Amino acid sequence: MRSGAPALAALAATAFFAAAQAEPTLLWETKGFSTPESVLAVPAEGFAYVSNVAGNPLDKDGNGFISKVSLADGKIIARKWAEGLNGPKGMALSNGKLFVSDIDKLVEIDPATGKVTASHEVADAGFLNDVAADANGNVYMTDSNASSIWRLAEGKLEKWVEGAELKYPNGVFVDGDSIIVAPWGPPGTTGKPAEPAALLKLSIADKKIEALGDGTPVGNLDGIEADGDDYLVSDWVAGKVFRIAKSGKAELLLDLGQGAADIGYDPASKTLLVPMMKDDLVRAYKVQ
Repeated sequence: MRSGAPALAALAATAFFAAAQAEPTLLWETKGFSTPESVLAVPAEGFAYVSNVAGNPLDKDGNGFISKVSLADGKIIARKWAEGLNGPKGMALSNGKLFVSDIDKLVEIDPATGKVTASHEVADAGFLNDVAADANGNVYMTDSNASSIWRLAEGKLEKWVEGAELKYPNGVFVDGDSIIVAPWGPPGTTGKPAEPAALLKLSIADKKIEALGDGTPVGNLDGIEADGDDYLVSDWVAGKVFRIAKSGKAELLLDLGQGAADIGYDPASKTLLVPMMKDDLVRAYKVQ
């Protein structure tokens, strides 16, 4: 009995390690989107919003739209639930409205009708990208090419933080009194290839910016969601999805090919939603 115990312990440890490193399981894959850029899960209602650029991300062509897809099986509930947008990207729900970045403005959409009810213009927009909301109803929007973050508070949109230390922010996630920023890296999304970057922590109270962990670069980061004490983060250029601890340590979860954009996540069911921007599809994975 005693002589077999070390072998059993080693076997148990090996099994635990394999489970911890297990790749997420594909739940479903849905085609039929048009340059899908972002997914926002709405677990309480059993669906997710999908923003469709439907062309060049910076073209004001009126072709952009928002879809609704079932979280359970990926069935498209409404392909063009909201229409008439240009290049919709990041999304967030706040104060009973769906907020969407759209090239040079932040638009408000009524979830009951899919109609745009308000629009907040950004005169000097570079590449408006992800959107997040805090517990007070304030809405934050990144400009990935101007290395800035805008904030909508009490109906007024203002440039809230800017500077090279933001590393050309793409994804944003509000975590308590901080915003976790997933930077694309300089010089932004256009021009020459960008430098890889690491997650940043931005204090809402005093706007202090610091690297998460030791600041070791991970990649050209895009979407970000929380999973317990960790963050799930996509790298658009490499087409990868990472789990990043608050220490900054990154673990590769998925290697999908270029175009893995602004991910969505339902923490209750541990369902990860990945829009594949270049393949016109969305995949759902069960995260271990």
